[in-house]
Amino acid sequence: MTQMLFREDPYLREATARVTGHTPEGGVVLDRSVFYPTGGGQPGDSGTITWAGGALSIATTVKADGDGIALVPAEPAALPPVGEDVMQELDWDRRYRHMRVHTALHLLSVVIPRPVTGGAIGTQKGRLDFDMPEAPEDREAIEARLNDLIWRDLVVSEEWITEETLLARPDLVKTLSVQPPRGAGRVRLIRIGEGDEQADLQPCGGTHVARTGEIGRLRLGKIEKKGRQNRRVALLLDD
Repeated sequence: MTQMLFREDPYLREATARVTGHTPEGGVVLDRSVFYPTGGGQPGDSGTITWAGGALSIATTVKADGDGIALVPAEPAALPPVGEDVMQELDWDRRYRHMRVHTALHLLSVVIPRPVTGGAIGTQKGRLDFDMPEAPEDREAIEARLNDLIWRDLVVSEEWITEETLLARPDLVKTLSVQPPRGAGRVRLIRIGEGDEQADLQPCGGTHVARTGEIGRLRLGKIEKKGRQNRRVALLLDD
């Protein structure tokens, strides 16, 4: 099992770790990781790892067997041996953009309160697919409300609840196609805002900014028809 340093501190850019294994595909499994593995619409992190005998460019990160996390090299190369100590360094600019976009998509699910059927996160834009027969007509109002939530600089925090509590609160789950992972006994929630200013609360395993003000100004992108009941709504970062 890999310790998820990215979950304990999403702003951690580098950390030491020890190699615990290699995957058949040539990935490097560490005992602890600042690299987020692909999941929940968020891409796996990239960066580098270095050790006494060499260095490796990491193209992406994926989940491995046994709750492990595997760092995938950008090209075939000699891997650090099992037991080797390495220094891992994130491509921070890329990760931070993912954090900004991911938190922004949570806000999009607030201003468009419809069931979510899919989503994707990029460095410049993101999108959510909604169970929504007709496209919303008030684009300007949606964009204005999104940016209002951002400029209110709401605190983004996490909490954990039991799986039994989640079963009793099905309203917390906004996604239709992907359900929160179960089996560990507890589920992580991401809360945006506090007290009377709470804007959102939903299960999520991804990385987020600490306050909505970090997202920066957003622009509403295309609203596309994706099937009879689905509309795809895109968001773009202004910088």
